[in-house]
Parts: sequence; structure tokens; C-alpha cells
Amino acid sequence: MNGQARQAEEVKNSQDFSWQFWFTLPIYPFGKRQTIRREVIKNTIWTFEQIQGIFYVIVPIRMTVVKLNEGGLLVYAPVAPTPECIRLVNELVAEHGEVKYIILPTISGIEHKVFVGPFARYFPHAEVFVAPSQWSFPLNLPLSWLGLPSKRTSILPEDSSQTPFAAEFDYEILGAIDLGAGKFAEVAFFHKSSKTLLLTDTIVSVPAEPPAILQLDPYPLLFHARDRAFDVVIDNAENRRRGWWRVALFAFYFQPSVLEIPKWGSVFRDAAKVSNRSRKNYFGLYPFQWKVDWQRSFEALRGDGRIFVAPILQALILNRAPEETLAWADRVAQWDFQQIIPCHLDAPIPATPYQFRQAFSFLEKQPTLASYNSYLLPEVDFQVLRKIDAGLDRTGVVPPAKEQV
Repeated sequence: MNGQARQAEEVKNSQDFSWQFWFTLPIYPFGKRQTIRREVIKNTIWTFEQIQGIFYVIVPIRMTVVKLNEGGLLVYAPVAPTPECIRLVNELVAEHGEVKYIILPTISGIEHKVFVGPFARYFPHAEVFVAPSQWSFPLNLPLSWLGLPSKRTSILPEDSSQTPFAAEFDYEILGAIDLGAGKFAEVAFFHKSSKTLLLTDTIVSVPAEPPAILQLDPYPLLFHARDRAFDVVIDNAENRRRGWWRVALFAFYFQPSVLEIPKWGSVFRDAAKVSNRSRKNYFGLYPFQWKVDWQRSFEALRGDGRIFVAPILQALILNRAPEETLAWADRVAQWDFQQIIPCHLDAPIPATPYQFRQAFSFLEKQPTLASYNSYLLPEVDFQVLRKIDAGLDRTGVVPPAKEQV
């Protein structure tokens, strides 16, 4: 391919991946988002993955599309409606029928809320259903002011049998949990025929290998694979994996116990030794120093791929409403699902209702379930989150955490 052809191809790809409203949530990769579509169950369930992050701490964000028995599609938690993404959805529309329902299953996850209105515009006949108790900051605006189509947007009723898709889906609503300035809620959807549980943020599983969507552009992984700012990192499977492990620790703990922040004088001296001091490389700044045995922290987090509740939710959100959360988990665990598709990290995850319920045992004083310890994350890695929690308590920004049940 000659230079002109290559440039034309790059322009075409840039337009295909374009997300023009990136400024509403200015996080990486900003206005250029690639999409990977996967068929989870043949002719029944598909996932669409993109990436999001800050300071190259990138993780997958996922929407799930389910074919309805009567024809048509239900979309759970839309992602950025780039030309590529909409084309991939329309390929399914051409084969299985129009998008009939769009679900916003959260009230606090702006990384999910921001896409719903723009996505819905591409499917003007779809009904939009949103989790109850929606809010916005700093002003609590009407849903139509947030871009959702007013004439076809409804609140999910408390009784799931009152929805037009009740024959195929059940759901349970967690929350809204009061967080002071805002609230948290999540709606778990159960697709009965495929025995699949759809979740937003509560449950995750960490893969050992970097997710495919992150490997389309490995630069963020290689950025974090370095030990020092001036290290030259070769693009290979080992270094991509190394970068992914560190990214996962950043994403869940902010600062795990195996990470130290060097003094800024040292950071600037190392930056002076870096040959690539471009803006893309943050001008050579790399304020991280990993301990020799840092891998143990990732292995404890991953736990051989078992499901768990993200540390941020454990330490800062769900502990504000332990009884309500456990009651919700009990209700969800009554469904006979066999796999979970969350909006982040690995998917689909083989999991039973029993394993799902175990993941919330951190909210109990005396867990009665077996293998409880396999779901506990190392307390030493919660240090920064505990400090944040204590600070929030002192300032009264959020209600205090409640005792375990």
C-alpha cells in the first residue's frame, strides 16, 4: 500500500471509529473508539465491546444485544454509537429484526448513561427503558434534557411482569442507594431461555490475558509494562500481559499495596532520560514504581477467574446499604442462570446462582456459605480505598457505611 492509499485508509478508519460527543465524558480514547462484536450464543446473544480509561488505565466497556423470540432485538447498556458500531448492529437488524427495546440499567454510571440518547436516535422505533431514580449532577435535569427521547422513554416498573418483554426477561432492581450527592442503582436482567444474567457493574471477573479489544492498540498496555520511564518495551505477548495485569490493579484499587509513588524529583530526572517525550507518552513522565513481587497482588485479585464484587463497590458504595444489597443478591440468586455477562472485564463468565451469592458475602459478619475466603480480596490492597472512605465519612459527603449484616 502506497503512502496516499495508507493515508486514505487511516482517514476512513478514523471516521468509522468516530464518537463526536466525546467531550460529554472526556476520557480515553476520546473521539476514536473501535468496536468488537462477538456472538456469545448463536443467533441469540451478541456482545459489543469498546474501551475506556484514564491515564491509559483502560478496560472494556460492553453492551449486550439479545434476539427476541417474536423477532427484533433488545439492547442492554449501549456503548458509543460510532459508524462502525451502528453498522454492526444494523447487520443484526437486517437478519433478526429492528431494535425494539433499549435498556439503561444504571443511574450513576455516566460511562453508560452518556451513550443511550445518541444510540436511541439511530433506532427511532425502539422503546427506551431506564432504571428508576435517575439523577444528574450538578443539576438534576429531566431525562429529555439529557438526550433521551421523551416520547418513547419509560421508567422500568418495579414489577418486571408489567413490561412488553416480560415473557423473555425478568429483572431485579438494586437501590437506589443514597450516596449523598447522588445515588447508585443497578438492574440485573435475566434472559430466561438462554439462562444468561446481564449485569452492569456489580460483578466482574478478570481474565489472565489482555482482552481482545485492548489489543487492537496495545500502546496503553506497553506504557504500563515498563519498570522505569526510560525502559524500551518490545511489543510481544509477554509485555502486553504484563501491562494488562498492572492496568487491572490500577483499575480496581487505584493504588494497590505493591505500587509505590516515587518522589517527583526522581520522576522528572527519569523523564529527562526518555527519548520519546511526546504528549502521547505524557512527556516522559511515569510516576510509578512497582515492587518486585507485584504479580502476587494480581493473582489474588484474579483468583483463577472467579467472580467478585469490584473493590470500589465493596469499600465505597454497597457497604452503605448491606441489607438491601444482600436482599437483592438473594432474589437474583433464585434465577437458574448458567452464565453472566457484565458490562466490564471478562464475558461471558460461567457462573451459578450459588457463586453469585457468595460474591456478596463480604457484607456479612458471619457468612454461612462455604468457600467464603476464596471471595475475599486482600485487605492490604484496600488501603487507599479505606482512606477515601474515611475521608468521605469525615466530611459528610456521603452517608456513613453501615455495619455488616
